[in-house]
Amino acid sequence: MTSDNTKATPSVRLRRDGAVDDGTLAYARTKIDAVVGRPGLPSVFGEVRIQRAAAHHVQRPWSATADLHIGTRQVVVLAEEASGRALVDQLQDRLRRQAEKAAHAWDDGHRTTNPPWRGGDRHSA
Repeated sequence: MTSDNTKATPSVRLRRDGAVDDGTLAYARTKIDAVVGRPGLPSVFGEVRIQRAAAHHVQRPWSATADLHIGTRQVVVLAEEASGRALVDQLQDRLRRQAEKAAHAWDDGHRTTNPPWRGGDRHSA
């Protein structure tokens, strides 16, 4: 079963596959909104998918994949855990780190030009 929840942040779609309960989905929405809604972050859009394996013998039945575009950078984050809340917490930590990197790269004032041997302009230096 695949369902869709686009209530709070329309630019980041939250999807679920398998037996993901509504409580875990609401917790994930809160955590994701906290990361992508921080001030100073460029525009964010994409999709986060949370899955729960149907097999009972799997050690980490919960998995998540986030594929977001933050400014001009694409950020892909993967997480696996034994419980839904632990999965969402791990996903939030990884998303926050990647969002910080994307926010720093987005600032055009701090970018340097490539040297000539890496395809940069020879006359700009």
